[in-house]
Amino acid sequence: MTGVVIKSTGSWYMVRTQNHKQYKCRIRGKFRMDGIKSTNPVTVGDHVDFELEKNSNTGVITNIHDRKNYIVRKSVNLSKQTHIIASNIDLAFLLVTLDHPPTFPPFIDRFLATAEAYHIKAILLFNKIDTYDEALHLEKEKLINIYQNIGYQCVEISATTNQNIEKVKQLMLGKVSLFSGHSGVGKSTLINALAPNLNLKTAEISVQHKQGQHTTTFAEMFVMDTEPESYLIDTPGIKGFGVVDFEQNEVGDFFPEFFALKHQCKFNNCLHVNEPKCAIKTALEKGEIATSRYKSYLQLLAGEDEHFRVSNFDI
Repeated sequence: MTGVVIKSTGSWYMVRTQNHKQYKCRIRGKFRMDGIKSTNPVTVGDHVDFELEKNSNTGVITNIHDRKNYIVRKSVNLSKQTHIIASNIDLAFLLVTLDHPPTFPPFIDRFLATAEAYHIKAILLFNKIDTYDEALHLEKEKLINIYQNIGYQCVEISATTNQNIEKVKQLMLGKVSLFSGHSGVGKSTLINALAPNLNLKTAEISVQHKQGQHTTTFAEMFVMDTEPESYLIDTPGIKGFGVVDFEQNEVGDFFPEFFALKHQCKFNNCLHVNEPKCAIKTALEKGEIATSRYKSYLQLLAGEDEHFRVSNFDI
């Protein structure tokens, strides 16, 4: 039989077939040794073949179909391995909040660069806008201006007041959409607004640390009651986004505004750091490229982890 993995709990996978039946499946050990340097060789969104076990309603996954795409990050505990967040994604929504908790540009840029690298369209959702004071509104407008000028769609939403929720639903229609962001950005609240029947758990923000508490432990795909069907992938809240498999000479290609100008650089292998007649450095000096984006680029180039300090929120 063939189906789509809709939930992963580490050792067991829930697989949904075309006739909407669901089966609890496991994988054979050989999948873990087929050159996949990942903590989870099977992930939510994978199309798989499976066989039912004798005298049981559980199955064994025998084959993973080729993925259209996937999105990965460094494994939290095993730095040399990757964690595949999900596969076969049409849209990746990143929830951004400027306070409770703050989402800083380095995190946004790493997410967007990863989406570019794996050919996934990314959309930024600026949530909790109903709670912002004038200063936060100004910061939000600066960020939106940066990312819209690059070509990223930005949608201002409030999951609690349903502002622009219908707009998000329309963007999702007939697609597989992944939702990601820090713990506490309102992801579960948003998903409940998009699909009230799911009734996902939500948690309060830690006042002391302005961080959310994890309410999602494993990625899970939900089928929305739309025509055509829409698929929503909820992911665990993440503190950091460690990128993987980025070669130095290709990092700039995952920044659209850099890629558009790189042919104007004097050297074909220009890294946009100290080289003469660099079009990216010239654009930066003219204010045509955001300082925060260039800082994020340098961090990625150096292989550094992102740092969520207020000083980084310099746009």
